[in-house]
Amino acid sequence: MNTYVILIRGINVGGKNKVRMADLRQCLEALGFSHVSTYIASGNVILVSDKQPDAIKAQIEEVLPENFKLDDERIKVLVLSRKQFEAVIENKPEGFGEQPEKYHSDAIFLIDIDTNQAMPVFSPREGVDTIWAGDGVIYSQRLSAQRTKSRLSKIAASPVYKSMTIRSWNTTTKLLELLSKIDADSP
Repeated sequence: MNTYVILIRGINVGGKNKVRMADLRQCLEALGFSHVSTYIASGNVILVSDKQPDAIKAQIEEVLPENFKLDDERIKVLVLSRKQFEAVIENKPEGFGEQPEKYHSDAIFLIDIDTNQAMPVFSPREGVDTIWAGDGVIYSQRLSAQRTKSRLSKIAASPVYKSMTIRSWNTTTKLLELLSKIDADSP
């Protein structure tokens, strides 16, 4: 059995694709996943399964529109092993996420694309935005005092944006804590 972090893109965003986390947990448990846990209402799930990541992704992407009223064009699922998720945190740029009072820091997870495909859609504003390419992730940091001048929101106009899901650095690190707790509680 393996523990996975599941990031679901496109649910509970801007009042659209509403999914109650209790209903999502119940749906995933009905599929046979165990130790299903969610964190905040933005599509963060941790679960235990003996299935391979591709099979988990396909199963969840199929069952979500069957069980919830969704615009399924927006929905995508990313399945990360514990090792992959830990690598996102361990391989962060030096100092990234360590000054939350000064910077808004986000992990932009890539779904079915790589950083070479994603990086060209970013045009960071000098002195405001900084981005770094990682393995399956783009690290984005905005100067909080000037975040309204950030160009990060411009990526939403790109077709590549449909293959990204953004999590704050705080959410990302909290998911690692929850992952560790579930691993400790699992037999």
